[in-house]
Amino acid sequence: MAGSSLLVLSVLLAEDRPNILWITSEDNGPHMGCYGDEYAITPNLDALAVKGLIYQNAWSTAPVCAPARTTLISGVYPPSTGGQHMRSMTPLPSFMKMYPQYLRSLGYYCTNNSKKDYNLEEKGKVWDESSRKAHWENREPGQPFFAIFNITISHESQIRRRPHKAVQDPAKVRIPSYHPDTPEVRQDWAQYHDKMSEMDAIAGKYLRELREAGLEDDTVVFYYGDHGSGMPRSKRWPYNSGLRVPLIVHVPEKYKHLAPSDYQAGGDTDRLVGFIDMAPTLLSIVGMTPPEHMQGNAFMGRYEVDPVDYQFGFRGRMDERYDLVRSVRDKRYIYIRNYMPHRIYGQYIQYMFQTPTTRVWKQMYDEGELKAPQTYFWEEKPAEELYDLEYDPDEVKNLVESPSHRAVLKRFRKVHQHWVLETRDLGFLPEGEIHARGGDKTPYEMGQDRADYNLEAIFETAQMAAGRDEVSIPGLLDALKSDDSAIRYWGALGLLIRGESAVQQNKSPLLQALKDESPYVRAVAGEALGRFTEGHLDNVLETLVGASNMAEDGVFPAMYSLNALQMLGGKAVSVRDQIKALPRKSAKQLGRIGGYVPRLLEKLNEDLSH
Repeated sequence: MAGSSLLVLSVLLAEDRPNILWITSEDNGPHMGCYGDEYAITPNLDALAVKGLIYQNAWSTAPVCAPARTTLISGVYPPSTGGQHMRSMTPLPSFMKMYPQYLRSLGYYCTNNSKKDYNLEEKGKVWDESSRKAHWENREPGQPFFAIFNITISHESQIRRRPHKAVQDPAKVRIPSYHPDTPEVRQDWAQYHDKMSEMDAIAGKYLRELREAGLEDDTVVFYYGDHGSGMPRSKRWPYNSGLRVPLIVHVPEKYKHLAPSDYQAGGDTDRLVGFIDMAPTLLSIVGMTPPEHMQGNAFMGRYEVDPVDYQFGFRGRMDERYDLVRSVRDKRYIYIRNYMPHRIYGQYIQYMFQTPTTRVWKQMYDEGELKAPQTYFWEEKPAEELYDLEYDPDEVKNLVESPSHRAVLKRFRKVHQHWVLETRDLGFLPEGEIHARGGDKTPYEMGQDRADYNLEAIFETAQMAAGRDEVSIPGLLDALKSDDSAIRYWGALGLLIRGESAVQQNKSPLLQALKDESPYVRAVAGEALGRFTEGHLDNVLETLVGASNMAEDGVFPAMYSLNALQMLGGKAVSVRDQIKALPRKSAKQLGRIGGYVPRLLEKLNEDLSH
């Protein structure tokens, strides 16, 4: 080891910084005995909770893995960095580092076992080792460590794996009110709990390794899930069901001075914390002031700050389907703002539809066998949602129209709008523009420059577009004349959101938008005209198919155009052969999203063949 590294290490040892162990698990909410779930069998983590602190209000920030990990690794909201879409890839500004790089600079041995899966490019060495063999035991003698062990047995893919030897009785599992009560749904929920028990056993192994190595009294331990359960309407959705995660923190007696201010062994706390807070909290534990660009707050350690009043969540593109949702919660309520309310909740996502619950749920809806609230997932969204988590934990009774909740609604609207503007939320741009605007600037830097990104005007138009009121139509028509392509995009989208009457009454500006230089404006205009007008179908189909060749036009225009073609249904049958001939590979494609165009083509070809 180099002399400078030895010097750093000696300083660390003198200051006696703790080891830090993160045990993480995939696709699970707080369905555990220590969280009051009497159906759950999780003895190892329940035992950790007996000597640690349970967080009752921990949020993953994103309801799906890659954006959630993107939040963790950076300490910056993915909508600020442009990394909010599922399996995208963006660079960070040069002044930002991933949190292991800060820890390593202080002499920590940092390991990740093993998944990375974040939407940000790595620059420089991030981990000492990231692999299935990575382990804290490989560090230098006496060197403090930070180690992650990620458990995948509870992942969505494991819920649907058959055959499965049942442990729990499916007849006794609780079914949330938004799901139909069928044998398939019961098996999926019961199997999920069985996998949680398997996850707990693996977590117990890692805790036992620490104890047997004599390091338990020298190590701060975190256990948390990466987002809500893998069941539909949990994973991928920024409800509390998709964002609330278990979080248990154990601080040994030796390091109680670093414990959260409300720490009580065997206790719990209602403090609002989220993944956005994890990176600054890590740095606070090891005695480093969190960098100013980090947007979260340390909830323990030397630089712990006062508790916050709100946590924030988001939803962008989920695999091959576009959406834009933002959510805010306090200790009692959750507010959800849907900026694409014309899209149903349960858009077809190939991966999600492999789960039996998803398929039987959709089939029952199509056959008219469901009643509210089980119907909601397959219908268009309201522009706003507000739920009282105390009295409505399943989040099915929307209080937006409740006279007695007007003040609450007004408060959450204001908080949401402030957060969007403060974080310079890039989600109000079509995905391709996140990467194309600003030239050589990173998306984050572009978003900070008001000359590149006039968020205030774009956001105002987006709010107007999503509102669905008729009085805003003149404003939407003005937006279609803007010099800013994103404002034009929202102007066209606002007419599409309002449906047949608004589109038919404004065919002329939409026909002009069909010629727009932006492929994203053209895609929206094409969908609106193709769905709700007559006489323009040939022009619409030519425009949409013309931008669907990802080898020539790029992956983002292709994804927007293919999604629009999907919404035309049988009206696109005349171009079926042209769609079949579209390429499924491209030298230009981005590796993490290149597979989504083939999925779109597969579904579109399947639908047009019937």
